Amino acid sequence: MLRSAFRLTGLGAASKLFFPTSQTGLQLLSLSETRALGFPRMAQIINKSVVCLGIAALAALLTAPVFTVEAQTVPAPDREQLLNGLTILYGNRVSDPNVLLRLRIKSGAAFDLAGKAGMMSLLADAMFPESTTREYVAEQLGGQLDVSTSYDSIDVTISGKASELERMIELLRNAILNVNLSAESVATLREARLKELSEKTSNAEAADRAVAARLFGSYPYGSPPRGTTETVAKIDRADLMLARERFLNAENSTLAVIGGVDKARVMRALRQLLGQWQKGDRIVPATFRQPGAVDDRVLVIDQPGTSNVQIRLAVRGLSRSDSDAAAAFPLAFVASQRWRAAAPELLNPDVRVETHALTGIFAFAATAPPASAAKAIAAARKVMTDLAQSPPTEAEMGSSIPMGKGTSAEVAYAWLEAETYKLPPNASSDVRIRPDDIRRLAARLFGNSAPLAIVVLGSAAELQSQLGYKIELRTSGPEPKPATTPSLPPKKP
Repeated sequence: MLRSAFRLTGLGAASKLFFPTSQTGLQLLSLSETRALGFPRMAQIINKSVVCLGIAALAALLTAPVFTVEAQTVPAPDREQLLNGLTILYGNRVSDPNVLLRLRIKSGAAFDLAGKAGMMSLLADAMFPESTTREYVAEQLGGQLDVSTSYDSIDVTISGKASELERMIELLRNAILNVNLSAESVATLREARLKELSEKTSNAEAADRAVAARLFGSYPYGSPPRGTTETVAKIDRADLMLARERFLNAENSTLAVIGGVDKARVMRALRQLLGQWQKGDRIVPATFRQPGAVDDRVLVIDQPGTSNVQIRLAVRGLSRSDSDAAAAFPLAFVASQRWRAAAPELLNPDVRVETHALTGIFAFAATAPPASAAKAIAAARKVMTDLAQSPPTEAEMGSSIPMGKGTSAEVAYAWLEAETYKLPPNASSDVRIRPDDIRRLAARLFGNSAPLAIVVLGSAAELQSQLGYKIELRTSGPEPKPATTPSLPPKKP
């Protein structure tokens, strides 16, 4: 029940302090009603009017269109730490006959040596070099083994029967403590990677690589995590040994364990098998020179004989821990819908969001007929400008993005993301994004000073005339070295 109004100031002072609301309340009473009610009674009615108007405003705010990122609430893990610094995140699923282990080494391709992109990914390959190990996990343990390398981490995932927990941890231990970096093994791994990279890549993948290199230059995110034929060929045994010594350490890692296994059993096995994993001298921080200016010319990569062209427009995005990261996905959804409507001839238009530890990328990507390239670029530019100036409409906001986090793999991933990027618990659960949130983020990403990289891959003969004079023409072939910030020569004494 609302209490009777109590004022710290007289009516006149309050009317000046809350002018619009107080005046609205006064307009509800006629002059005769004011005289009849008397001054004290009028003050009570004004206060009640103010309360009602405040409730109405709050109701309007709550019923305003929102874009919801729907996700299940992730249960908090039990957190433990071994004496060597290895962090353990544990969750018990009593009825689950399986168990999943996901180890994250919190240093990824961003730490590749300059000119040797693919180094950390090659180190990850060395952990489980034989295909027979994967076959054993699938056939004998009833699970799956996967190793992946991103810019920020190396992730090793092993799943299988809960009764085989100790065997899975032993496989993980052997991969970490007994990495084979002999000269013969490194040569074999390098040749296998070079063979894989030498296979012809799709035009879409080539365009993705080109726009990332255009946007970031020599910054780590400008090179693909798996490297190129040029960079991988330079990686030698000493590079991998250095990477193992610097990054493959217990205190630089987190292990998530979830499934139908008892915690005491898990911790006993981990102490016995992974307790010998050594600490490093120190954790290498992710600090790099900021990327330089972006060439504002349209990069045309000549690919004669192609019936369609690949179009990419990209700006630097957000870090994974940025407070606006959740709004990036609704922004991408709205931008994609507008781009489709403005250029219906585009094939598979998409707006992508990638977030990493230090920054990210926000990219428009599509396949289009050559004659529509200029129109598609202009339409994407207009979408950026319009979203930066005004919020999305109510119709555009009536959507939601469903997200998982129900399976063991999804829960383990969510735990590791929160641990790696210092996110609050359930940071992405049922996030409600309002139109002004999207406009504010669009202004931040697409503002006048935002560097914009544009790449078009296709037949230059058909593209040059419509794209104008402000282009850079490059023939398809080996990727050029990323641009570096020139340094001044030393002064002579």
